[in-house]
Amino acid sequence: QVQLVESGGGLVQAGGSLRLACAASGLTFSNYGMGWFRQAPGKERQFVAAIFRTAVNTHADSVKGRFTISRDNAKNSVYLQMNSLKPEDTAVYYCAATSRWLTTDSSAYFYWGQGTQVTVSS
Repeated sequence: QVQLVESGGGLVQAGGSLRLACAASGLTFSNYGMGWFRQAPGKERQFVAAIFRTAVNTHADSVKGRFTISRDNAKNSVYLQMNSLKPEDTAVYYCAATSRWLTTDSSAYFYWGQGTQVTVSS
């Protein structure tokens, strides 16, 4: 059974930093692309960042230069370092896994975590 468990969310002031982590189990982690998505109240789920088997990665324009995705295959984990946080970054952040290459389409991600809340106060 595949499980993705996010951690690291919380309340932070604007300009602050948080580091999200996602621990995966039940899959051959190194074979999967891993992504972070977010969903704010009343809005659609939005792509944030993804990293693939050879550590190729991509970030949404809205977070480029502020957020960095990374992975540690030895720990079956993916991380999202979030710096210079803004109130508009407030959302539930989800970790997800895909077997497809270089996709930012949420429908291509087969496995999802339950999410972690990030709240940025102004």
